[in-house]
Amino acid sequence: MSDDAAVLDDPRAIVVTTGTRADRFTTFARERSPELSRIAYLLCGDVHRAADLVQLALERTYRAWNRVGDGDPFAYARRVIATARIDSWRRTKHDVLVAPADLRPGSASDGTQHVVDRDELVRALRQLPAGQRRIVVLRYLLDRTEKQTAEDLGISVGAVKSGASRGLDKLRQILGKGIPPSATATSDTTTRKEAK
Repeated sequence: MSDDAAVLDDPRAIVVTTGTRADRFTTFARERSPELSRIAYLLCGDVHRAADLVQLALERTYRAWNRVGDGDPFAYARRVIATARIDSWRRTKHDVLVAPADLRPGSASDGTQHVVDRDELVRALRQLPAGQRRIVVLRYLLDRTEKQTAEDLGISVGAVKSGASRGLDKLRQILGKGIPPSATATSDTTTRKEAK
């Protein structure tokens, strides 16, 4: 199945085409903002920066609505978030990381283990170099193909492959568990199938 066919089969990709431009955009923003917020948070690891990125993405998507409103505005908004975050990395050239000992969560009840695991993953992602973090988030957490990730980041597919491999290796070292070595092998097999 082609990427375009997969998008058309995805019920989340359906865009309301009736009503005014503002009505259609409002429906899009209401339905897709939670996903955009999650993407932004995974890319930057800060709730406030993530909110700013989502606001910027929605603003730019609204301004471009005549071009993207009948297509895939979510892809456009996601690209705005990724690009804006890359620009901020280039401007600041560093993120302030907290010592790993300060990041350890306290004891958690049985019902919060999922939250603790997710928090541990986000903290581990923040320890990756910016380029590897972007690739790992887009490739594995957002389930983008290598080609889509390369297009979103403006890099080659080879750079995505090597960045993903190095990023997963680093995550394995940081977390010490949970990421099987076969994860990269599975992605390579999937990519070969997609190419056929």
